[in-house]
Amino acid sequence: MTDRPTYRPVYKALHRPLTVCGVERRLFFLALLLGAATFNQFYSFLAGLLMFVWLYGFGRWSGHRDPEMLKILLSSSRFRRRYDPGKHHHFDLEFRRC
Repeated sequence: MTDRPTYRPVYKALHRPLTVCGVERRLFFLALLLGAATFNQFYSFLAGLLMFVWLYGFGRWSGHRDPEMLKILLSSSRFRRRYDPGKHHHFDLEFRRC
């Protein structure tokens, strides 16, 4: 048996996030739905379009800054917190002399 490692090809498409127009697909559809909701709420095509463009731009920026951030945010709600610096638990101490 030789000590040489075996190389196997890994395709880039397996590790890329699924995107629509350069934005992660869930963020894209969220932006699309919020733009449509804004259009229905205010009866203004311009308001709906601006909301969609703003959310699309934010999604594109956040996707290029850290592509895994959405996955981290969505999975963080499933796990319990181990340490919260804003939450203080008070406990009593009792000193005894030996």
